[in-house]
Amino acid sequence: MSEPRVTVGQDEAGAGRGEKEAKSAPLKQPSSEASRPGQLGLLPSTEPSPSPSAEGSGLLSLPWEMVARIASHLPAQCVITVLPQVCHALGNVGKDSTAWQLRARRLTGPRASFPVGPRDGFDWPSACLEMEELIACWTGQGERAAREAEQAEREREVERGEERQEAAAEAMMEEERDDEQGVLEAIEVEERVGVLADRDGQDNIAGPRLGSEGERNRSSRAPSPPPALERLSLPSGHIAEVNSVLLVGGDGALCASGSRDRNVNLWDLRDGGSTGRLLHTLGGQGLFSTHKGWVWCLAARGPLLASGSFDSTVRLWDLGAQGAERGLIRARAAVLCLALPQKDVLLAGTYDKKVSVYDTRVAEPLVKSLRLHSNAVLCLVADEQYILSGSKDRTVVIYDRRAGKTLQKLQLGSYLLSMCYSDSEVWAGDNRGILHAFSMQAGFFKPLSQFDVGHTSLVTGIHRSPGSLYTCSADRTIKVHLPCAPPRTLCTLHHQAGVNGLSVEAGVLAIASGEMCVEVWRARR
Repeated sequence: MSEPRVTVGQDEAGAGRGEKEAKSAPLKQPSSEASRPGQLGLLPSTEPSPSPSAEGSGLLSLPWEMVARIASHLPAQCVITVLPQVCHALGNVGKDSTAWQLRARRLTGPRASFPVGPRDGFDWPSACLEMEELIACWTGQGERAAREAEQAEREREVERGEERQEAAAEAMMEEERDDEQGVLEAIEVEERVGVLADRDGQDNIAGPRLGSEGERNRSSRAPSPPPALERLSLPSGHIAEVNSVLLVGGDGALCASGSRDRNVNLWDLRDGGSTGRLLHTLGGQGLFSTHKGWVWCLAARGPLLASGSFDSTVRLWDLGAQGAERGLIRARAAVLCLALPQKDVLLAGTYDKKVSVYDTRVAEPLVKSLRLHSNAVLCLVADEQYILSGSKDRTVVIYDRRAGKTLQKLQLGSYLLSMCYSDSEVWAGDNRGILHAFSMQAGFFKPLSQFDVGHTSLVTGIHRSPGSLYTCSADRTIKVHLPCAPPRTLCTLHHQAGVNGLSVEAGVLAIASGEMCVEVWRARR
């Protein structure tokens, strides 16, 4: 099946121009825009427009369409939380779906389609609020990070230069010791003719001038505002590449990391400062490490944390009991991906081409093992009814858990390594650096489009929510986008090594690095 493909520019200038064009274009009444939903990508509101009181004055005396237009330029947070406390009429602004669609169109750009998937039941207020927060935090963050890296490199170069100068000075001093007597005689002659005195006087005159000019230059520079995000580099708790990372707890306060050193570490991000605190290295009785092979994947639901390994096991941990071991599941091949769609239900994708379903409460946890692919299962997402799995055989399978049968099997031109299922949209990243968007509605899985957002290697991690899209790649980059078609890239972060995975929770971003570390970005406190 051929799928449309769109190439997206890295720079946000195009989107910026789109916003400027949208702002400079003459404003039209929502009623006329709603009559052309196909052209603008908007759905006409089925709700009657509330009418301000005829006796109102000031803002409420204006036509409702104008009030809604004015309110669309307020921050989404204000419309959602503040206007309802002012009066009932202004509170109705947040219930006008057409006004939210106009806001989303202004944020994503006039040529972008949003949302990418089905519109039925889409949460427009939450999506707009999230997009505004994402733009405020991440726009320009990539440039700031690049400048900080350049500054650090310059400082290292200065240090290296100073070391070279010190070495050269020591060599010169060694040579000059042989001519010490001649130097002393030259100084004596120079003092006789008053050269040193004159030079000292000139230095005393020139010195204050340079100092005062420097002070003026420093005082004329306006202090730059602090960035909206802070970056935490967790202390070196692993001795090999970190393959997986997962934020747990619901508020981005705890982070689990799995590494090729066979360990799973649990970190506390609540402490202040530029680093988190290592809470535990998970392990059971008699274990020198968490697993006996590389830790490749993590999944969590509530207090339950699951870790999958190349040692063909899944270990279960109780986060509510300080990471105590809760159980062991033995698979028949390396565990490459995990999902916890429901309490006590665990799904595992393995190297032997199978997707296995386990009940974590019982001594013999295997419920069923499904042979859905002809090669290793690399990524897996699920909900209460459906399982979606991607394999190295370049297929995606949709399995109905309730009916107990395969609904669809799609053949792709590449294989998927990462996948995210949110609402009715499925986003995935493949081995060529391309993003794939699908819709999932009433059991029907439909390819929507493919996007080139600038990744040049494997897309190793992806996270999508109604108002955000994060991707990372083995090409050493992390990208933050608005989840429209095509995605609007807000920021590209460049890393020193390949990025093996990411996790996003409550606006906190964590990445697993090939540099044996975990890095976290969060809103500055």
